[in-house]
Amino acid sequence: MIKQRPLADAYGRVATDLRVSLTDRCNLRCSYCMPAEGLDWLPHDETLTDDEVVRLITIGVERLGVREVRFTGGEPLVRRGLVDIVRRTRALGSELQLSVTTNALGLERNARALAEAGLDRVNISLDTLDPERFHTITRRDRLDDVLRGAKAAHDAGLTPVKINAVLLRGVNDDDACELLAWAIDHQYELRFIEQMPLDAQHDWHREQMVTADEIFAKLAAEFTLSPATEPRGSAPAELFLVDGGPATVGVIASVTRPFCGDCDRVRLTADGQVRNCLFAREESDLRAALRAGADDDELADRWVTAMAGKLPGHGINDPSFLQPDRPMSAIGG
Repeated sequence: MIKQRPLADAYGRVATDLRVSLTDRCNLRCSYCMPAEGLDWLPHDETLTDDEVVRLITIGVERLGVREVRFTGGEPLVRRGLVDIVRRTRALGSELQLSVTTNALGLERNARALAEAGLDRVNISLDTLDPERFHTITRRDRLDDVLRGAKAAHDAGLTPVKINAVLLRGVNDDDACELLAWAIDHQYELRFIEQMPLDAQHDWHREQMVTADEIFAKLAAEFTLSPATEPRGSAPAELFLVDGGPATVGVIASVTRPFCGDCDRVRLTADGQVRNCLFAREESDLRAALRAGADDDELADRWVTAMAGKLPGHGINDPSFLQPDRPMSAIGG
């Protein structure tokens, strides 16, 4: 009989949503994430193998109560074993919720295979529909690839296709209404995310961030928003009906309206580190123990201990806040 324990912290929160970064590599160079020249990627021997990834996910599901797995990066579609990892994770249970957060480059050719492997849906990062602005933000001319990838995901049944958009002051902060109209027209679900201090350059400044209140004001110019009736629960997005529904739009106000008290997430980096918070300054190494021969019980014990030390909140609004050393591309969203 497998012993099951919750991934609980000292504040009564229980993690059931596992975010698994499969790589720190990415084929875009978004200005709010990394410099134009890219970063020093993890050596391949420091990255978890496919078997190691699946083993740790299995421990999370069978021993620690994980019910949702989100594959992230970097860009998870550059991981050659992604489809097989999804298939093996799906074999752990039909009730698991499996998703991928992606920039959608390559999704056009992989969407059908991912659906057949058991993936439920995708989250696509897209900040603008303007080709020039897309190039300014991502430093790549790939907007058409993203749009085709989103359509392929929708056609493959990876629904609802969720679009994650970050508004950058002076760059795309007047794109909110166009993005929402486009998303509704294509039956996608749009989520605006406040820019967070997770860039490799450590160049984030609060005054440059487009806030949730500003996003609502921009949308109000063309749409009527009303609070959604369904409870938010642990979901990061605050949902609103658009013009009475059924379409919705979400705003993830991680900075100005933190929701740490309801957090149910835990992260596993591509090199096998447990992060109990997106903004954690410390990590717990599972890879070293795994490769030293630790059994599943010991790995589960280490994971439980890592979660027990989770802080009450991310502390962005505290004067003593320090940005994590690792950028988002190395942590995984």
